[in-house]
Formats: sequence, structure tokens, C-alpha cells
Amino acid sequence: MRPTTRVPGLVLTEHEFTVPLDHSGPGGGPTLTVFAREAAAPDGTDRPFLVFLQGGPGFEAPRPVTAASYPWLSRALRDYRVLLLDQRGTGRSSPVGRLDGKNAEEQAGYLRHFRADAIVRDAELVRRALGVAKWSVLGQSFGGFCVMTYLSTAAEGLAEAFITGGLAPIGRPTDDVYRATYARVIDRNRAYYARYPADRERVRRIHRQLTDSEVRLPSGDRLTPRRFRQLGLMLGMSDGAERLHYVVEQPIDAPGFVHDVEAALPFARNPIYAILHESSYADGCVTGWSAARLLPAELEEPDAFTGEMVYPWMFEEYSALAPLRGAADILAREEWPRLYDAERLRANEVPVAAAIYADDMYVERAFSEESARSLGGIRAWLTNEYEHNGVRVDDRVFSRLVDLVRGRA
Repeated sequence: MRPTTRVPGLVLTEHEFTVPLDHSGPGGGPTLTVFAREAAAPDGTDRPFLVFLQGGPGFEAPRPVTAASYPWLSRALRDYRVLLLDQRGTGRSSPVGRLDGKNAEEQAGYLRHFRADAIVRDAELVRRALGVAKWSVLGQSFGGFCVMTYLSTAAEGLAEAFITGGLAPIGRPTDDVYRATYARVIDRNRAYYARYPADRERVRRIHRQLTDSEVRLPSGDRLTPRRFRQLGLMLGMSDGAERLHYVVEQPIDAPGFVHDVEAALPFARNPIYAILHESSYADGCVTGWSAARLLPAELEEPDAFTGEMVYPWMFEEYSALAPLRGAADILAREEWPRLYDAERLRANEVPVAAAIYADDMYVERAFSEESARSLGGIRAWLTNEYEHNGVRVDDRVFSRLVDLVRGRA
């Protein structure tokens, strides 16, 4: 019997599966556990499956408390039972930690198996283990990249696909991605200070204080100016400017300041994100620490914030990441295999609906539109009503995608 729990409006069933670490390797090699939580309405336990692929990389699936925990989930349960998949290395799916006891080469050899291509192979094993002929998928952000890999490699397992803020560039070098997204980050800095002009001097003062004195985070790590600058990753969300302002307005010596800064930067909690962020864009190329090489001088000013980019110095200043520094350097020099099959995507017949956010700070709109033109069977919705987290804050986003894929909009 699989563990089952009832909470308000939900029946939650736990599943665990064993998958190979390396899907291309011989049988009998190392294995991983993949965990998935099935969420269904009390009267919908026999509805078709919708698999939710979380953003990231390196973040586990949501943990619902009630049916209303997430707007998209509440809407999805009217048509589906939802499989909340903890992607390999996250949550309860053989979580990746510091990999103590392994040298840098061994760490890199292990971590190179945690990209979208392996996640899709895991999902296919899960589908077959559950006896499902075809299922639907919803990919948010990096989860959308996984959906595109699914369409490239295992479309026969899909009945339909939904993508929100996650139409990835096809065949473009990572340098193209970071040039474009840095321009978006600069725009968000300008918009932030237009909204909170008094924060410019506050931020400059914080930088001076962090330069002149040693401020320690709850983890014991030193808060440096460039680490503080990473708070700009919040600016791509609908409530990001407000959340950043509420951190910045605090005195630097207030206990809440350092706790809020550390809580807003999840790199220590989710090491896969730092290790594989650039490689999630690597559709057949070397990343070479792209974000660090292309960092604009404008974003090194003492009143500037960066975005979700990852830099080599993080593997020195984040104590939780330091044991992975050698592996990160090795993977930055890796020539990664292709994630997408352009020919199969052009010939795709699986119905796809995708939300493209016009001002997305994380996934460049122009490249998403380019990918939409190269993907068969897609109905794309370009909107400036929402930020990157649109599907998380308004059930109308997922409703619109369902209507698009069913031909009702």
C-alpha cells in the first residue's frame, strides 16, 4: 500500500521509484530514488495524470497543504490528478548535497547526470511503472525546458503539454542567453529605483558598510557586496520589488536584515541550481562561466543588483558550495550534449500551449518567440499581464493554457 493522506480538498499519495543514475550506462550501475506525490481531488482520484515539472534547476516540487495552496493546482484538479515530481537530486529524490568523500572529478561525473535529459528519462520510467499510456505535463520555467526535452526525445509518452515562462532557446550558445537577460536585469534595476528612489542611497550605504566592516550571515558566511547584489534575483517576480525594498529598508545591524538576506538567496539549500544553472541552457556547447565573462560594468556599480546568474566566486563565499568548486570548474569546461532535437520539435504533433511573459527577466522573450516558431503543434500566448511567476499567482494562467490546447481560445 502506498502512503495516502487526506488534507482539506486533497488526497495525497506517495510514490517512490528506482531509476539508474546513468540512463545510458549498462545495467547494474548506481541507482537513485525518485519521489513523486500524487495530488487528487477527493472525487478525482481516477482522473488523467498531469505531471508538474518544477522550475530550477535543483528545486523540489511544491508541498501542498490544501487544495488552495497553489492557484494553478486548484484549477488543475478539476481536470487531472497531479503528479508532483521531485526531480532527481531534489526533495526526497536522492538529494544532492556536498558529495563528501568524492574528489572533484568524481563529483562532476555524478552531477553531470542531473540535467533535463535525465529528468525526462526518469519521468518515462515513472509513467511506465504507473501503467499510464500517455500523460500531460506542465513545466514552469526550467520545468518548461524539461518539457521541450520531453518533446524532443519521448513525445510518444505525452498527450498534451503546457509551458509557462519556459520556452528555452534552441541551439543558441549560453553567451546569447546572458547578454539578453543582463539587459533585462538592467531594465529591472531602473524600474526598481523609479519605484523606490530613496532605496538608491540606502543600497549604496549598505555597500559601504559591507566593504568597511565584517557582517556575518546566520550561516557564518561573510555577507560581501557582491553577495548582497544577488538579491536582484527577486526582481523578476510579481512581488519582487516590494520584497527587495523590505529587506533594504532595514538597518544593516538589525537581526532581521541578515536573516532575510540569507533566506532570499537559496543557493546553499539547493546546490544543483548553482552547479547546473548555466548548463541548463547548454544545448550543445561549453558554458565557460558565461555569466561571469559577460557581466556588464553597469551591474558592478554599488547601487546595482544582479539577477539569477551564477559566478565562480560563489563557490568560495558560500561555505555550503565550497566543496563543489572543483566540480563546478570541470562542468563549466564541459561540452554538453544537445538537449533539443530541432527536427523533431518542428515535426511535433503533441498539442502544446505556452505562456510567454513579455518582460520576463529570466527567460528571454525574443528567444521564446523564436522557439515557438520552431515548435510544431504549439499555441503560444504572449502576455504582459504577468511576471515569471504568473502561473503561481493566478489560476487564470493555467486555465488559459487549457483553453488554448483544447481549441477553446
